[in-house]
Amino acid sequence: MTDHELKSLLEGMTLEEKVGQLVQCNAGNFISNSMGITGPDGEALPAEEMNRVLGSVLTFENAEQAKALQEKHLAADRNRIPLLLMMDVIHGLRTTYPIPLAMGCGFDDALTAECADMARREASACGVHVTFNPMVDTARDARWGRIMETYSEEPMINGRMGAAIVKITQGKNLADPENIACCVKHYAAYGAPEAGRDYNAVEMSERQLRESYLPAYKACVDAGARLIMPSFNALNGIPSVANQWLMNQVLRKEWGFDGVVISDYDAVGELVTQGVAADAKDAARLAMEAGCDIDMVKNIYYEHLAELVREGIVTEEALNAAVMRVLRLKNELGLFENPYHGASEEKEKAVYLCPAHRETARRAAEETAVLLKNEGVLPFRKDVKRIALIGPFAESRQLNGFWSRPGAEQYTVTLPEGIRNLLPEAELVTEKGCGADLGDMDRGGIEAAVRAAKEADAVILAIGEPEYDSGEGRSRSDVTLPGVQMELAERVIAANPNTAVLLFNGRPLAVPELSRIAPALLEMWYPGTEAGNACARLLWGDANPCGKLSVGLPYSVGQYPMPYNRTNTGRPKPGPDGQPVPFTSCYLDGPNLPLYSFGYGLSYTRFEYEKLETDRDSIGREDCLQVSVTLRNAGERRGKETVQLYLRDRVASVVRPIQQLIDYQKVELAPGERTTVRFRVTEKQLRFWNFACREVSEPGEFEISCGWADHLLLTRRFELK
Repeated sequence: MTDHELKSLLEGMTLEEKVGQLVQCNAGNFISNSMGITGPDGEALPAEEMNRVLGSVLTFENAEQAKALQEKHLAADRNRIPLLLMMDVIHGLRTTYPIPLAMGCGFDDALTAECADMARREASACGVHVTFNPMVDTARDARWGRIMETYSEEPMINGRMGAAIVKITQGKNLADPENIACCVKHYAAYGAPEAGRDYNAVEMSERQLRESYLPAYKACVDAGARLIMPSFNALNGIPSVANQWLMNQVLRKEWGFDGVVISDYDAVGELVTQGVAADAKDAARLAMEAGCDIDMVKNIYYEHLAELVREGIVTEEALNAAVMRVLRLKNELGLFENPYHGASEEKEKAVYLCPAHRETARRAAEETAVLLKNEGVLPFRKDVKRIALIGPFAESRQLNGFWSRPGAEQYTVTLPEGIRNLLPEAELVTEKGCGADLGDMDRGGIEAAVRAAKEADAVILAIGEPEYDSGEGRSRSDVTLPGVQMELAERVIAANPNTAVLLFNGRPLAVPELSRIAPALLEMWYPGTEAGNACARLLWGDANPCGKLSVGLPYSVGQYPMPYNRTNTGRPKPGPDGQPVPFTSCYLDGPNLPLYSFGYGLSYTRFEYEKLETDRDSIGREDCLQVSVTLRNAGERRGKETVQLYLRDRVASVVRPIQQLIDYQKVELAPGERTTVRFRVTEKQLRFWNFACREVSEPGEFEISCGWADHLLLTRRFELK
């Protein structure tokens, strides 16, 4: 439809029909399905009456249901305005790839885009028009369960990967039936809740907000994202969904966002609970004044918005502007011409879990695993006769992580299946040993596990946290291994030193004692559908680990927050990180630095950083500094290395980080091969937000380094004139 036709459609709509376009309901109110919801139950609505004017739904199961929803609605709507069908497609639909936090450890924008492209094909066949993805909240506290859903503690990584997802998912033409619109979330600073508790308040200076939390959302907006979702939390006292500065000033005026804003699940209604709205009607007013276009469930808009317009409290002009944004999105998707978009039962069968998608998922799981420690144990020899597979994840299919689809585990390749696929002749013995649930103190299986370890040539210990102990609403005050898993690890490793530990988890875990005793430690996160095959190939060397930590792993929860790009105090702790130093910024009972730092990760080969060079000693504001890093594979295996480029502003008007990642590239080298990795550093990368909340760069001396946080290998200085 033309814009003129959309305006004519809008002019012919009743007030109730306009309001209906701004209402989203669970699909289960109109059709029977088994999809779960991520908020409180109790949505009360006259389903058939609402179906007549409804604008969008979420949580449906397949193409058949998508078509049924659309058919039922179009038959009831006199204007025949199609529904928007939305879904959380976070790390795959049927073919599940690693959780976003793991994908961040890949340091590979192209791989992230490839996985998102796979998800796009499956989701569009299912009938999805909008995915609530990417989530690019900067998160630096492992207590917060939704850290698994973001990519990194570094906003630049979140922004690059988020933008890559937006571009590949939306494509060049949203009307293409295989393309779907992206809703970026959760705007803003949702990943910094007080005490790490989900939904909790955030108090933060505007300077810190603009420097560390807003950039990733803006990167996705600049990439063309068509929707954005305000966060649940109150930001500096104002819940995001009612925050006019955040949404009207920054999002729409400063960034020029012209797309649709949709609340999170019942976030409008929760304004009453948060104490900024007197009642539901007042909540509807506040959200509309802040520019929230769609109310996700609980029907606050449906019940009160028309009345607010009739009373003149909300202008019809504001209502029309919101409705037009929704209509334009539907038009961009081509729904007026093809309301079913890409929904196809035949295509579902063709693309769901197809060999190409499984191969992509397996490769992603291999390249996002992080080898934390290896004392010559890995890779295992392929001629091992007897393998002991021990731990609560030894035979589990629950290796996908939060936000995987209901029933996803039935398609997951288990560890025994993956090992047998690779080594069909080897004898494999499995013992659970103990459980992984919080509070599970049953030690009854440990003795059998120890016996199996003693009799084996190689031992795999699969431990971690249950997949639904991280995710939305899954905050933890203690981020150590749950239950008696540490006791199991101690006994098994003592019984057989040829043991490799696999960690399955959705958040950084504090495992200092495990790290001390484990001969080999491989962080797998939640690897997804191809978990077992990926693990086997990594353990036996068919795949070489190349992941780098996109978030540091703590010694203890007491270190949080512990951003890698920390600043110095006037009394920084000098020397090695160990014993406390009086009257310096340090802990009396532990180190300052993480157990494993941001950017860290080992390989089965060895890379040497031979030289760091710049093409000049100073640059002007219009110049570009050419940086080259010479890297050599000094080991005996082909491998991939992520070359990380860090910046330090030596003197500035505000305290600046001692290290700030500004770029990265992943390269693959054969044994003995040498390459030069080149970067361009511009004045824009030297900017920061000053005390007056202006983005500036200041003349002076800078350092450029490569390595990883807390271990910078090579450094050179240059000057900005």
